[in-house]
Amino acid sequence: MKKTNPEQTALLAQLEHIAEGLSSTFSPFCEVVLHDLRDPGHAILAIHNNLSGRQVGEPATELGLARIADPDFPQVIANYQNQFSDGRQVKSTSIGIKDSSGAYVAALCMNIDLSLFRGLQGMLERFGALSGDSPRESLDPSGADTIRSRIDQFAARMATTPRALKTADRRALLQELRDSGCMDIRRAMETVAAHLGVSRAAVYTYARQDD
Repeated sequence: MKKTNPEQTALLAQLEHIAEGLSSTFSPFCEVVLHDLRDPGHAILAIHNNLSGRQVGEPATELGLARIADPDFPQVIANYQNQFSDGRQVKSTSIGIKDSSGAYVAALCMNIDLSLFRGLQGMLERFGALSGDSPRESLDPSGADTIRSRIDQFAARMATTPRALKTADRRALLQELRDSGCMDIRRAMETVAAHLGVSRAAVYTYARQDD
């Protein structure tokens, strides 16, 4: 059960402001999560620029539990490979916060969605090419990665992430995917819906409005 401690309470309150500031600075591609390690069963105290779909009150992660169990666990674990539940690749940094007694009371975690940067990388590769227009890649039956890549590139052109695309942009994206043949790939609707963070019904709606 969470213990009441004025020092720890004040520390958590200041960390909430830090989390909010970091998320605002690195929006839209960085999620910032504040974990209250005094209450591991309901550890998520605040989540800003929510990219993972988690909610306040959800339990501590493996790193949080490790810190609770071992005060000597590393305070900073930076730039490690992670993944959201829908398959998006993430670069994460976790910072453990101790009180004056040396006990872990909180963790501040940053999760960077790499989708935008991969899209930008693709744009730079095209910009630097000297052989004219790039040929289209082949669309094999298991081409979910092809769909995700095209969505990332489209979002990068809009200077945003797939999940932050506006409704009009999503309609334009669906048209572009159809024109490129991506929507002929098996389970294309499901792949698009998962990568955009919307329901499959919403994807069907965007597609119908382009007819």
